[in-house]
Amino acid sequence: MSGNVGRFEKGQSGNPAGRPKARRPHNSAFDIIFDKTLKVTQGGVERELTVDEGLQLQTYQAALKGSKMAVRSVLKMIEKREKAIAKRSPSQISPVRIEHEYDSDSADAAMLILGIAVYEGQDPNHKWMRLATWAAQAALSRPGQKPLGETEQNNVRHFTSESDKLKWPKGRRAT
Repeated sequence: MSGNVGRFEKGQSGNPAGRPKARRPHNSAFDIIFDKTLKVTQGGVERELTVDEGLQLQTYQAALKGSKMAVRSVLKMIEKREKAIAKRSPSQISPVRIEHEYDSDSADAAMLILGIAVYEGQDPNHKWMRLATWAAQAALSRPGQKPLGETEQNNVRHFTSESDKLKWPKGRRAT
Protein backbone atom coordinates (compact mmCIF):
# COMPACT_ATOMS: atom_id res chain seq x y z
CA MET A 1 0.00 0.00 0.00
CA SER A 2 1.18 3.40 -0.77
CA GLY A 3 0.03 6.82 0.28
CA ASN A 4 -3.68 6.18 -0.31
CA VAL A 5 -5.12 4.98 2.96
CA GLY A 6 -7.55 2.13 2.55
CA ARG A 7 -6.66 1.59 -1.09
CA PHE A 8 -4.55 -1.06 -2.67
CA GLU A 9 -2.08 -0.46 -5.44
CA LYS A 10 -3.20 -1.21 -8.92
CA GLY A 11 -2.95 -4.98 -9.70
CA GLN A 12 -2.75 -6.04 -6.06
CA SER A 13 -5.63 -8.04 -4.56
CA GLY A 14 -7.51 -6.68 -1.62
CA ASN A 15 -7.92 -10.25 -0.36
CA PRO A 16 -4.62 -12.11 -0.76
CA ALA A 17 -6.00 -15.26 0.96
CA GLY A 18 -8.79 -15.59 -1.68
CA ARG A 19 -12.47 -16.20 -1.28
CA PRO A 20 -13.39 -17.83 2.02
CA LYS A 21 -14.44 -21.50 1.91
CA ALA A 22 -18.15 -22.27 2.30
CA ARG A 23 -18.89 -22.89 5.93
CA ARG A 24 -22.00 -25.03 5.47
CA PRO A 25 -23.17 -27.44 2.81
CA HIS A 26 -25.45 -26.12 0.07
CA ASN A 27 -28.47 -28.02 1.35
CA SER A 28 -31.87 -26.46 1.28
CA ALA A 29 -34.11 -26.45 4.33
CA PHE A 30 -36.15 -29.23 2.73
CA ASP A 31 -33.05 -31.42 2.33
CA ILE A 32 -32.24 -30.97 6.01
CA ILE A 33 -35.83 -31.80 7.05
CA PHE A 34 -36.19 -34.78 4.69
CA ASP A 35 -32.99 -36.35 6.05
CA LYS A 36 -34.45 -36.55 9.55
CA THR A 37 -36.23 -39.71 10.71
CA LEU A 38 -39.49 -40.20 12.56
CA LYS A 39 -40.57 -43.04 14.81
CA VAL A 40 -43.96 -44.38 13.73
CA THR A 41 -46.06 -47.13 15.28
CA GLN A 42 -48.12 -49.14 12.80
CA GLY A 43 -50.13 -52.13 13.93
CA GLY A 44 -48.28 -52.19 17.26
CA VAL A 45 -44.87 -52.28 15.54
CA GLU A 46 -42.54 -49.31 15.89
CA ARG A 47 -40.31 -48.39 12.96
CA GLU A 48 -38.35 -45.46 11.64
CA LEU A 49 -39.37 -43.49 8.55
CA THR A 50 -37.82 -40.54 6.83
CA VAL A 51 -39.91 -37.38 6.78
CA ASP A 52 -40.45 -37.95 3.06
CA GLU A 53 -41.78 -41.49 3.70
CA GLY A 54 -43.98 -40.16 6.52
CA LEU A 55 -45.50 -37.53 4.22
CA GLN A 56 -46.13 -40.17 1.55
CA LEU A 57 -47.80 -42.41 4.15
CA GLN A 58 -50.05 -39.55 5.27
CA THR A 59 -50.92 -38.81 1.63
CA TYR A 60 -51.87 -42.47 1.02
CA GLN A 61 -54.05 -42.47 4.14
CA ALA A 62 -55.75 -39.23 3.09
CA ALA A 63 -56.37 -40.68 -0.36
CA LEU A 64 -57.99 -43.75 1.19
CA LYS A 65 -60.25 -41.44 3.18
CA GLY A 66 -61.40 -39.78 -0.06
CA SER A 67 -59.31 -36.64 -0.40
CA LYS A 68 -59.28 -35.79 -4.11
CA MET A 69 -56.00 -33.87 -3.85
CA ALA A 70 -54.38 -36.81 -2.08
CA VAL A 71 -55.67 -39.22 -4.72
CA ARG A 72 -54.15 -37.00 -7.42
CA SER A 73 -50.84 -36.93 -5.56
CA VAL A 74 -50.83 -40.70 -5.13
CA LEU A 75 -51.57 -41.22 -8.82
CA LYS A 76 -48.66 -38.91 -9.70
CA MET A 77 -46.38 -40.86 -7.33
CA ILE A 78 -47.45 -44.13 -8.94
CA GLU A 79 -46.85 -42.75 -12.44
CA LYS A 80 -43.41 -41.46 -11.43
CA ARG A 81 -42.54 -44.85 -9.90
CA GLU A 82 -43.72 -46.75 -13.00
CA LYS A 83 -41.54 -44.55 -15.24
CA ALA A 84 -38.52 -45.08 -12.99
CA ILE A 85 -39.03 -48.85 -12.99
CA ALA A 86 -39.46 -48.90 -16.77
CA LYS A 87 -36.29 -46.86 -17.19
CA ARG A 88 -34.25 -49.19 -14.97
CA SER A 89 -35.44 -52.44 -16.52
CA PRO A 90 -36.28 -52.09 -20.20
CA SER A 91 -38.96 -54.33 -21.59
CA GLN A 92 -37.80 -57.86 -22.27
CA ILE A 93 -40.53 -58.51 -24.78
CA SER A 94 -39.01 -59.31 -28.10
CA PRO A 95 -41.04 -59.10 -31.30
CA VAL A 96 -42.60 -62.33 -32.45
CA ARG A 97 -42.79 -63.13 -36.11
CA ILE A 98 -46.10 -64.70 -37.07
CA GLU A 99 -46.58 -66.41 -40.38
CA HIS A 100 -49.88 -67.67 -41.70
CA GLU A 101 -50.05 -70.49 -44.12
CA TYR A 102 -53.26 -71.94 -45.47
CA ASP A 103 -53.27 -75.66 -45.95
CA SER A 104 -56.67 -77.31 -46.24
CA ASP A 105 -55.21 -80.70 -45.31
CA SER A 106 -53.90 -79.26 -42.05
CA ALA A 107 -57.30 -77.75 -41.22
CA ASP A 108 -59.02 -81.04 -42.02
CA ALA A 109 -56.50 -82.94 -39.91
CA ALA A 110 -56.99 -80.52 -37.02
CA MET A 111 -60.76 -80.93 -37.13
CA LEU A 112 -60.35 -84.72 -37.16
CA ILE A 113 -57.86 -84.69 -34.28
CA LEU A 114 -60.12 -82.45 -32.21
CA GLY A 115 -63.16 -84.58 -33.01
CA ILE A 116 -65.02 -81.68 -34.58
CA ALA A 117 -65.39 -83.60 -37.84
CA VAL A 118 -65.52 -87.28 -38.80
CA TYR A 119 -64.98 -89.13 -42.07
CA GLU A 120 -67.97 -91.01 -43.44
CA GLY A 121 -68.45 -93.31 -46.39
CA GLN A 122 -67.72 -96.93 -47.18
CA ASP A 123 -65.34 -96.49 -50.10
CA PRO A 124 -61.81 -95.52 -48.82
CA ASN A 125 -61.23 -93.44 -51.97
CA HIS A 126 -64.48 -91.48 -51.61
CA LYS A 127 -64.82 -90.56 -47.94
CA TRP A 128 -66.28 -87.21 -46.99
CA MET A 129 -66.10 -85.20 -43.83
CA ARG A 130 -69.11 -84.33 -41.76
CA LEU A 131 -69.47 -82.23 -38.66
CA ALA A 132 -69.55 -84.28 -35.45
CA THR A 133 -72.98 -84.34 -33.83
CA TRP A 134 -71.75 -82.69 -30.62
CA ALA A 135 -70.18 -79.79 -32.57
CA ALA A 136 -73.36 -79.14 -34.55
CA GLN A 137 -75.39 -79.36 -31.33
CA ALA A 138 -73.10 -76.82 -29.65
CA ALA A 139 -73.56 -74.42 -32.58
CA LEU A 140 -77.34 -74.82 -32.56
CA SER A 141 -77.55 -74.32 -28.79
CA ARG A 142 -75.71 -70.98 -28.74
CA PRO A 143 -78.00 -68.36 -27.18
CA GLY A 144 -79.19 -65.36 -29.14
CA GLN A 145 -79.07 -66.97 -32.58
CA LYS A 146 -81.73 -66.21 -35.19
CA PRO A 147 -84.11 -68.96 -36.37
CA LEU A 148 -82.87 -71.05 -39.27
CA GLY A 149 -84.84 -71.27 -42.49
CA GLU A 150 -85.79 -74.57 -44.14
CA THR A 151 -82.74 -74.54 -46.46
CA GLU A 152 -80.36 -73.82 -43.56
CA GLN A 153 -81.92 -76.62 -41.49
CA ASN A 154 -81.48 -79.05 -44.40
CA ASN A 155 -77.81 -78.01 -44.75
CA VAL A 156 -77.23 -78.63 -41.03
CA ARG A 157 -78.80 -82.08 -41.36
CA HIS A 158 -76.83 -82.91 -44.53
CA PHE A 159 -73.41 -81.87 -43.21
CA THR A 160 -73.82 -83.33 -39.70
CA SER A 161 -72.98 -86.90 -38.83
CA GLU A 162 -75.94 -88.64 -37.16
CA SER A 163 -78.13 -85.56 -37.64
CA ASP A 164 -81.17 -87.51 -36.37
CA LYS A 165 -79.69 -87.20 -32.86
CA LEU A 166 -79.74 -83.37 -32.97
CA LYS A 167 -82.09 -81.66 -30.51
CA TRP A 168 -83.31 -78.42 -32.02
CA PRO A 169 -83.65 -75.68 -29.39
CA LYS A 170 -86.94 -73.77 -29.26
CA GLY A 171 -86.96 -70.82 -31.62
CA ARG A 172 -84.16 -72.13 -33.86
CA ARG A 173 -86.45 -73.88 -36.34
CA ALA A 174 -88.46 -71.79 -38.77
CA THR A 175 -92.09 -72.73 -38.93
